[in-house]
Amino acid sequence: MSEFLLYPAIDMRGGKCVRLLQGDYNQETVYGDSPFDMAKQFAEAGAKWIHMVDLDGAKSGERVNHQHAVRVAKELQVSVQIGGGIRTEEDVAFYLEEGVNRVILGSAAISNPEFVLKMLRTYGARIAIGIDARDGYVATEGWLNTSEIKAADLAERLSNEGAETFIFTDISKDGTLQGPNTEAIGQLAGLTGKNVIASGGISSLADLETLKKDHRGIGGAIIGKALYTGRFTLEEALEKVK
Repeated sequence: MSEFLLYPAIDMRGGKCVRLLQGDYNQETVYGDSPFDMAKQFAEAGAKWIHMVDLDGAKSGERVNHQHAVRVAKELQVSVQIGGGIRTEEDVAFYLEEGVNRVILGSAAISNPEFVLKMLRTYGARIAIGIDARDGYVATEGWLNTSEIKAADLAERLSNEGAETFIFTDISKDGTLQGPNTEAIGQLAGLTGKNVIASGGISSLADLETLKKDHRGIGGAIIGKALYTGRFTLEEALEKVK
């Protein structure tokens, strides 16, 4: 059984660290002025990975807050994965050449499947697929649209095409601190046999324990609001899943 990894989350908007409620850009809380300083705190607490999202990029379809992710990748002893606004091969190459470890492709898996397949063939495991689901169906464009494609079908198809890592977010849970949708996440892990990272709704150390113990092999969890609101510390979380 591979290690269960924690990914503290830094969502960037206007150069600041923010959290949105269920992806709603009108329900934003600012938690810090510097993504780099936040990442440094997480790295010092023992994080092996940082999960970064360019919210401005996700909405506009182009890189906006990329310099923060690059600085973290270059200056801190931590692995970085980034999503948001990555729509072209130039975007992917930019991040990977600048030291980011993994690039997350989300909306493009629906809007431009040929591009995603090409990136998987070119960069392999350095590409993660972000699957954001609303009632089991894939949502795109910063969660503004819901497609007619089932999350499980998309994951199965892309795992057959070489995807090794999936980040699964249940939008109804995101930012709510109501607990993750362990059933859906576990289903995806069991179906694909790949590294599936849980995202959305994690509110307690017990949630992390449940995910880690799931027999279908969930690979890790992204933690955002629970850390920012002091539900538990990253040190406590790392100790819990050790």
